[in-house]
Amino acid sequence: MRILKYVFIVLVVLLGALSAYAVLFDKTYLFKAVYHNFSAIDDYKIFNNQTVAKAKQDKPWPLANQYNKLAYPDSLNQLLESLRTVGVLMIKNDSIVFEKYWDGYSDSSLSGSFSMAKSITSILIGVAIKEGKIQSVEQPVGDFIPEFADGEKAAVKIKDLLTMSSGTDWNESYWNPLAVTAEAYYGADLYKTATQVKMVNQPGTLHKYKSGDTQLLGLILEKATGQSVGDYAAKHLWQPLGASHDALWSTDTKDGHTKAFCCFNTNARDFARIGKFMLDTGKINGVPIIDSAYWKQSITACQIKDDKDLACIYYGYQWWIDPQHPEIFYARGILGQYIIAIPSKKMIIVRLAHKASKERVLTVPKEVRALINWGLNS
Repeated sequence: MRILKYVFIVLVVLLGALSAYAVLFDKTYLFKAVYHNFSAIDDYKIFNNQTVAKAKQDKPWPLANQYNKLAYPDSLNQLLESLRTVGVLMIKNDSIVFEKYWDGYSDSSLSGSFSMAKSITSILIGVAIKEGKIQSVEQPVGDFIPEFADGEKAAVKIKDLLTMSSGTDWNESYWNPLAVTAEAYYGADLYKTATQVKMVNQPGTLHKYKSGDTQLLGLILEKATGQSVGDYAAKHLWQPLGASHDALWSTDTKDGHTKAFCCFNTNARDFARIGKFMLDTGKINGVPIIDSAYWKQSITACQIKDDKDLACIYYGYQWWIDPQHPEIFYARGILGQYIIAIPSKKMIIVRLAHKASKERVLTVPKEVRALINWGLNS
């Protein structure tokens, strides 16, 4: 009984200390982070959201003649089930050839994108450049965000954010509730969180994955277009693509800043439209929505030195690249969310899940390699 009493006292003291720290240092997001413990694919239920309106006339995916008759290896199914997959979808030549769902999910179930939203944000930057709202990727961030107009931050360009080479001190830690990424995810002031970073490297010299870089891109979009990121996405991407369902893009507060680095919520079939857009070289119905040069750079390895002192051969403008097959590119979320594009097969594979493998080969997760192999052999 004494031990239990001691443990109880320690827990009360720790909770009190945490509460005091949160209040004194304006870290009240910690209460939400501790309460919810770990992020989940239905976190849109605990956040404020903006509706990304669907098309007035949607464009449903047709089913292929051989729908769900495609060879689907037992080994792949076992891997996907072991990682708590909720949906896998394959589209080839603009028709659905295979789809399967688990855990009560369906072709219309909302699921969080996590960092796949970064790839969508990158597309929207390309749209804004095409529209003339942004001059080019060489434009200084300080033209849009005052905190980057002076001092060392003034050297940061939009291209540096796109390639994750801003040189800021953003700490990309997902499991530390005191880290800035948790504050961005659970907090209520994305502008302050994203702009309070300090410079530690010269921009454009070190590739280091940082959600803060993408969030700054989101703030730039808001300033450049005069619209929320969600509204801009609806008008210029979601509706023209013929999305069948409204999407939700989470915000820090009601009518607040969009979480551009994460938290775009839709279903597998509509996520696949992002893959089709990129397979179609940034065109919708043959009309360029982003410039061809921007599209090409988006899916071309940036070659900037990474923290292993090696040229980055796996990341472009917020899109991941398969070093074994450099023509293959994909969007990626932390819990195993993927939009994979295989141009040689005119193929898109979407996978949604509760969990991702920790195993990586040349930065490619184990399940992504398995899905790519499945696609190349189909």
